Amino acid sequence: MPITTKLTGAFVIGFDGDDHVIYPNGEVVYQRDTILFVGHGYDQPVDQTIDAGQAIISPGFIDLDALADIDHAILDTWNPPHLDSGLQWSERYFEQRRDVFTLEEEIFKRRYALTQLILNGITTAMPIAAETYKGWCESYEEFAAVVDIAGELGLRMYLGPSYRAGINVVRNDGSRTVLWEEALGEQGLDDAIRFVQDFDGAHDGLIRGCLLPCRIETVTPVLLRRTKQAADELGCHIRLHALQSLVELRLLRQWYDKTPLELLQELELLGPRLLIPHGIYIGGHSDTGEPYRGELALLADTGTSIIHCPLTSVRYGHALDSFDRYRAAGVNLALGTDSFPPDLIRGMDYGNNIAKLVTGDKSAGSAADYFRAATLGGAQALGRDDLGRLAPGAKADIIIIDLSKLRTGPIDDPIRTLLMNCGGADVRTVIINGRTVMQNGEIPGVDVAQMKADGQRYFAKLKAAYPERDVQRRTLDELFPSSFRIMDDSAVHSVD
Repeated sequence: MPITTKLTGAFVIGFDGDDHVIYPNGEVVYQRDTILFVGHGYDQPVDQTIDAGQAIISPGFIDLDALADIDHAILDTWNPPHLDSGLQWSERYFEQRRDVFTLEEEIFKRRYALTQLILNGITTAMPIAAETYKGWCESYEEFAAVVDIAGELGLRMYLGPSYRAGINVVRNDGSRTVLWEEALGEQGLDDAIRFVQDFDGAHDGLIRGCLLPCRIETVTPVLLRRTKQAADELGCHIRLHALQSLVELRLLRQWYDKTPLELLQELELLGPRLLIPHGIYIGGHSDTGEPYRGELALLADTGTSIIHCPLTSVRYGHALDSFDRYRAAGVNLALGTDSFPPDLIRGMDYGNNIAKLVTGDKSAGSAADYFRAATLGGAQALGRDDLGRLAPGAKADIIIIDLSKLRTGPIDDPIRTLLMNCGGADVRTVIINGRTVMQNGEIPGVDVAQMKADGQRYFAKLKAAYPERDVQRRTLDELFPSSFRIMDDSAVHSVD
C-alpha cells in the first residue's frame, strides 16, 4: 500500500486555485507523487506525520537558468575594463581551441552543481553552464550522463545539450565580434534533437527534453528556423539567451538591421514555448539608445516568458527596468540563478532590492511577486499547472525552510521574512515527486568533504586555462589580482 504522509509546520504556503495563500500551523498531505490536501484539519488516516515546527512549508523553487557548473562568476564579475578582454576567447584561441576538461571531469561538474541545486531548495531546473572551457559546446554524451545523475538525485529537470554556430571573441585591437563554424551548429542541433527523442520522459517523467541554443548572436537565422521546426515537431520548449547585452544588440543591428525581438518575431520564435533568460535590453532601456516599440506588449501577447536572473544581473551591473513594469504589461516572469550560489531566496531578495533602486519606490518588486516568479511563473513558463504550488492534484514537490535559528531573527510575514532574513542554507528538507531527496540538510550518498575537495581542484584547473585564451596572454596574477597584497611565510608583524 502507498504511504500517506502529513507534514505540519508554522506556515504552509498553499494555493487556492488562483494564488498562493498562507495557512498558519497548516498541513500538507501527500501520497506517492501527488498532493492530496493542503490546509487545516485533515480528517483521514495517514501513515506518518512529520512536524516541521517553526518552518515554512513551501512549493519547491523552479530555476529555469539553473547553474549547472562550477561557476566562473567569482572570476569575471568584478574586473576593471582593461582586464575584461582577458576573460573571452581571442581570435588566436578560436583556431587552437580545446576541451579543458575530460568527459569524466565534466560529469563530476554536473554532479557537484545538481547537488547544489537541491541544497538550495530547487526542485525543477533547466541547466545553464559556460561553454568557455569547451572545444565548442556541450555534448550528447555529457548530457546522457546528466540524465543519470538527475535520476539518481531525484531532481526534476528540463534537459538538452547546448549548441551554437559561432563564438564571441576579442580581436587583437580589443573589439568584439563573432567567429563562425556553422557546420558545428547544425551538428549540435542534430545531437540535441536526438537527445530529446532518446530521453524525454526518462525517470518516470522527471526528465523532459528541451532545445537550448546559446546566445542569440551565436546562432544563425537558419539554425534558429531549424530549432523552431524541431521544437514544433517534438512538442518541447526552446530557451534562448537574448536581450542580455549591448554587444548582442550592436551585432544584430550591424548584421540584420534588427533588434533581437524583431529578429525573433520575424523567425516566428516568439510564443509560449520560448523562454528568454535576462530580457533586459529592450527599447526604452536607458542604455540602449533604442526607443520603446511595444516590446513588452509583444512578449505578453505571444506568451513568451522572461527568465529573470537578479543575482547575476546585479553582479554584472545590469538591472531589469523594471520587474513591476514587465509584470504590469502582462509578461510572464520566471526566475533563474545563473551563477553561484544557486540560491533563489538570495536571488529573490536581490531582485526585490534592485526593483526598489531602479524605480525609487520601496514598494516595488514585492516579496509576494518575486515568490510567485520563483514558483508559479516558472510553472507557467513550462506549461505546467501541477508545479510551483501546494494544492490537491499537484506534484509533491515540497521544501521546508527552517525559521527556528537565532540568526533568522524575529518572524513577521513569512514571505517577507524568507526574503529578508533567510537564504538557501536555511532549506532543511526537499521532497521531489514525493521522494525525500534531502533531509535535515543532508543528501544521501553525497560525501561532502570529498566533493568540496574535488570541486576546488576542478576550479583550479578552470582558472588556470584563462591565460591561453587571453588576447594579451596575461598571467593569472595579472588577470585576477588579489584583493589585498599577499604576504609570504617570511613576513612577520608583531608589537614589541
